[in-house]
Amino acid sequence: MLSKRIIAAARSRALLASRNAQYRDTAVSLSKGWKVADSQMRRAQFHSSHLLQAETVKVPQMAESISEGTLRSWSKQVGDSVEADEEVATIETDKIDVSVNAPKSGKIVELLAKEDDTVSVGQDLFRIEPGEGGASPAPQEQEKVEPKDQQLDKTTPEPPAPSGADKQSGGIPPEGPKESKKEVKQDSKPKDVKSKAPSAAPKAPGNRGETRVKMNRMRLRIAERLKESQNAAASLTTFNEIDMSSLMEMRKKYKDEVLKEHDVKLGFMSAFARACALALKEIPAANASIEGDEIVYHDFVDLSVAVATPKGLVTPVVRNAEGMGFVDIEKEIAALGTKARDGKLTLEDMAGGTFTISNGGVFGSLYGTPIINLPQSAVLGMHAIKDKPVVVNGQIVIRPIMVVALTYDHRLLDGREAVTFLVKVRDYIEDPRKMLLALN
Repeated sequence: MLSKRIIAAARSRALLASRNAQYRDTAVSLSKGWKVADSQMRRAQFHSSHLLQAETVKVPQMAESISEGTLRSWSKQVGDSVEADEEVATIETDKIDVSVNAPKSGKIVELLAKEDDTVSVGQDLFRIEPGEGGASPAPQEQEKVEPKDQQLDKTTPEPPAPSGADKQSGGIPPEGPKESKKEVKQDSKPKDVKSKAPSAAPKAPGNRGETRVKMNRMRLRIAERLKESQNAAASLTTFNEIDMSSLMEMRKKYKDEVLKEHDVKLGFMSAFARACALALKEIPAANASIEGDEIVYHDFVDLSVAVATPKGLVTPVVRNAEGMGFVDIEKEIAALGTKARDGKLTLEDMAGGTFTISNGGVFGSLYGTPIINLPQSAVLGMHAIKDKPVVVNGQIVIRPIMVVALTYDHRLLDGREAVTFLVKVRDYIEDPRKMLLALN
């Protein structure tokens, strides 16, 4: 009878101990769950306040005629710190590339568009959290919470499991990596490659593959404008030859002095720009344009200078060239050329223009028929300088000759005016002193 009571008491104590262990496990689990829930809540609150403080930056106004563009690239990514007015993204339009800058210092917290997406003016582009370098992002808050959870796990140790060790080592025994390395070395021996080479199928001679690249907006716009010019203008081209001896001699004599005093190189473009400005004053129809049923004559000369860039041909404008000398023109052309190659041209730099000069000679072109830049009425094409035999005072001599071409709109200019214009340009270049005597 007593033994039965002892057995019953032992069973009761064992049952009680088992229930207490279950209660402890449940309490630990609940504690861990509460801590995880609390951590998640604090992260959610942090993320919520993080976004509430952020400011949304929209696609800026680009120009009156531009309402959308292509997001070409992000200069910054989520988590990057930015300074006020620092570039964050670049939007490509059919005329220029527009930089989107940070309105204030802070940290990028969200990008709202992908590269190559079409974005419109006023569309949300990215979000920035204001501050000096920005506040710490949400992932750092997670790093602070995780060690606490790991410490909690250490308070309830579990018996070691061999499978856990296998997982940590990737399921590979300690000696496994060495054996695998040996196998890789054996497979990569040159003699194995040579033995497999004869069995490879012979390739057909020649490569007939194709690569398709989407045209950027500027190239599409250039194509549209060039075709529009061919369709609208009654284009005709006249040619002439210019003896460059006098201009080359003048340049050789003064280029070092100009470079030293004005920090700019003296080239041929300034001489042609000056000669065209003077000739346009004498032949005003070459500086005019057609608007509807009217001809607009300009009292000023705004020269569009063609500049080749990686994305296409652009024509920034040298304004009021009629009142500029060689050095002033060179400085302006150099500044515009640098901005064009760096992708920093603005719409104001390219707007307008009454006459265009294109210098294909820098690429070695000998002859060409440039296309009119509408609504202008003419364009001058310069070409490479080559030594040629010419007759001077009854004698055959070798002179440096440049072929120049004038493409003009026959709706505005007759052949007499076009040829007269080109002859005047030739005379000014062959004797640059005449440009000093010409009246503006």
